[in-house]
Amino acid sequence: MPPSMPSEPWIGHAEILDRLCGDAAGPLFPAATAESIRRYGAPVGRVVEHHHRLDRCMERLRELIHDARQQGTSLASGTVVVADVLSGSSGRFDRTWHAPEGGLWLALAWADTLLPSYSALLPLAAGIACCETVRSLGADCAIRWVNDVHLAGRKVAGILSETVATAHGERFHLLGIGLNVNNVDFPPDIAGEAISLAGITGRHHDRRGVAIRLLARLAWNIGLVHHCEQQGLAGDDGTLAGAATGPLIDRWRQLADSIGQRVVYGYDVVKRPLYRARVVDIDAAGGLCLALDDGALLTEYSGEIRYLD
Repeated sequence: MPPSMPSEPWIGHAEILDRLCGDAAGPLFPAATAESIRRYGAPVGRVVEHHHRLDRCMERLRELIHDARQQGTSLASGTVVVADVLSGSSGRFDRTWHAPEGGLWLALAWADTLLPSYSALLPLAAGIACCETVRSLGADCAIRWVNDVHLAGRKVAGILSETVATAHGERFHLLGIGLNVNNVDFPPDIAGEAISLAGITGRHHDRRGVAIRLLARLAWNIGLVHHCEQQGLAGDDGTLAGAATGPLIDRWRQLADSIGQRVVYGYDVVKRPLYRARVVDIDAAGGLCLALDDGALLTEYSGEIRYLD
């Protein structure tokens, strides 16, 4: 089935900014710092393209990046594509992601202006934003490294990150997010591993309102990554440092339940698990610090884990 044409604007940018400005994260920082973080993240949702049906939101963003380049322009950083239904959705390693009507399926394009060590924090920022959104709606979920959002092992939100480059040297970070909102019926092969907001809270949620909350939280946390870079560059050597990334990493620690867990680790942990270990911490760059049974310590910056306990 061909994709639908874009509809009229589904979410106004002003609504996202209103939610962002009224967010409770601001008081945790001095007023001037909070305003700086908001300014960094403000482009999120400046353009929102809404479809009834798409194959994949991230593929649509690739098309928009290409089309803009063909017209001699650039895609606006912060552009979001939302679809009511995805017919070809997938997660890591092409794993099936069930994306029927009732869920929130979107992808964000963010221009690559960060230093690599800081752009590597964007997936963590996306996980924080998803977890904060779900918690604000009454579900006591947690993050499993890197950014799976789950409740008692059942996933409520998943995030896929990619980086794309044009022939002219432009680069964008793409963040694809699937959030189970009102969809409560899952295929048998994932029924025991997935859950939705409606299934957790026992009530229907306004999907548009959830999207506004999520995009505002994305704006804040992506802005926080840029703030961390600014703080790092203001240091003596401009390198990634715990003091600079502390606000983001500390927030991840508050929301995650990975630290202390016994896990199996692998790049593709489902098909090719590599070893078992206990999670000790997360470092300033978002790496997972693991202790092996023989006492050896390892830090992994990519891959995934599953809990054993």
